[in-house]
Amino acid sequence: MIDRRHVVSLMSAAAVMPGEALAQPTAGAALKSARTTTLDIAYEESGPPAGIPVLLMHGFPYDPRGYDAVVPRLTAAGCRTIVPYLRGYGPTRFLSAATPRSGQQAAIGRDLLDLMDALAVPRAVVAGFDWGGRAACVAAALWPQRVRGLVSATGYTIQDIAGANAPASPEQEHRFWYQYYFNTERGRAGLQKNRRELTRLLWQLWSPAWKFDDATFERTAQSFDNPDFVEVVIHSYRHRFGNAPGDPAFESYERQLVARPPISVPTVVLHGEANGIAPASGSAAQGRFFTGPYRREVLAGIGHNVPQEAPGAVADAILELVRTTG
Repeated sequence: MIDRRHVVSLMSAAAVMPGEALAQPTAGAALKSARTTTLDIAYEESGPPAGIPVLLMHGFPYDPRGYDAVVPRLTAAGCRTIVPYLRGYGPTRFLSAATPRSGQQAAIGRDLLDLMDALAVPRAVVAGFDWGGRAACVAAALWPQRVRGLVSATGYTIQDIAGANAPASPEQEHRFWYQYYFNTERGRAGLQKNRRELTRLLWQLWSPAWKFDDATFERTAQSFDNPDFVEVVIHSYRHRFGNAPGDPAFESYERQLVARPPISVPTVVLHGEANGIAPASGSAAQGRFFTGPYRREVLAGIGHNVPQEAPGAVADAILELVRTTG
């Protein structure tokens, strides 16, 4: 019998789309998968199996490559790192065609917890940015007993869905153009047809000082060839504005998240000063959401993709929590 934690190369060839590149893990990492009730979650694991577990969560439109320079720093300190591909990315697959391709915040938060359960990880430090930061915040808020510490790029990212249709400043509305685009059928078609051109543009707009090359982008962009990528992304941006129903399986969690619950676990917030989608001013007054030990650091010259642009700062924040929490 094959254990539920198995190397992704054992997945059936039918799970890979024609022309889709296989994921290439960071040097020294093992590419594995873990089965939950709804997903076969691909993840990269490094470091000693008995080390303190650290889950590193990527966002849209990124993948585990964002943590390639973070992982070696953590494993050198004795941590066990687990870097999953979110639903709709890379080799991660839904088990059933009937499962809604939901990208709502409760789904990605629950996926994080389900992965911990599948790997028999009782408690971990969790870190993330963009969608991954939201997943980490959701897990820390709803299941604090499972989270030893939290590192969140851009702060408290649990969505205010009840107030989602209140207008932001015109400057911020301008930054959200892609979200409104995805709420149209033209946007769905545009993401389907131009996913590399569109996602590369977002990288450039959100991290204006980050000079990445074609090879760096393509190593991540192959994860967007997942057959569910477009549907999961479109659902995420429609659900947050009330323009798509949620998956009933996550309704009880969404009811809790409407209240924007506080986070009680020790937290470090890292916010890029040059973030082109979420300015650093947005997290300045968010201390009220964190009721446990908390500190916030603004990173000069860093944009939205904090772990890839400032891997040392991310690793230092995680190791700070590893040292100071038990």
